[in-house]
Amino acid sequence: MKRDKRGNVCVFCASSANIHQRYLDDARELGRLLAQGGWRCVNGGGAVGLMGAVTDGALDAGGHVTGVIPKFMVDNGWCYDRLDDVVVTADMHQRKHMMSDMADAVIALPGGVGTMEELLETLTWRQLGLVSYPVIILNSMGYYDQLLALLSHAIGEGFMKQSHSQLWQVADTPEQAISLLASSQPVVFESKY
Repeated sequence: MKRDKRGNVCVFCASSANIHQRYLDDARELGRLLAQGGWRCVNGGGAVGLMGAVTDGALDAGGHVTGVIPKFMVDNGWCYDRLDDVVVTADMHQRKHMMSDMADAVIALPGGVGTMEELLETLTWRQLGLVSYPVIILNSMGYYDQLLALLSHAIGEGFMKQSHSQLWQVADTPEQAISLLASSQPVVFESKY
């Protein structure tokens, strides 16, 4: 797969359509800013919700998007026909591994359990040293406040090390997410054990 000059940013996000317009606007703006910054977007390949919006933002700004989507989703007609490149996987597990293998960074937008599962698994892989790329949480309208409080609670209760608070960075706007992406540095984490 082609890598643009800045690398590949894997964007985890919802395929839900019945959501506040601000989430859709932030997703579209993130896609636009990724394209303008020379990053290639990798996402779940869906046509609706934030996935469709981030794809539209990137493509409308002249960027490139690769969708990674399981065959059963393609069979159900959920794949976005505007995508530059589509990688069809056998299942959800292969999809996550492929997206991670392609990633030079991850940005998580708001989403439901699928998005949260992708984000938390990526943070786990990062904690274990399996991946080292930056993970940025785009906390549009404070969406992730409660999850961030739970992660802080896990650290406070000793289930995670204090240094693990550096596993992720938080942005309130697409512009902040891009700024964090551009300035991210590798971080070494204390072993969990």
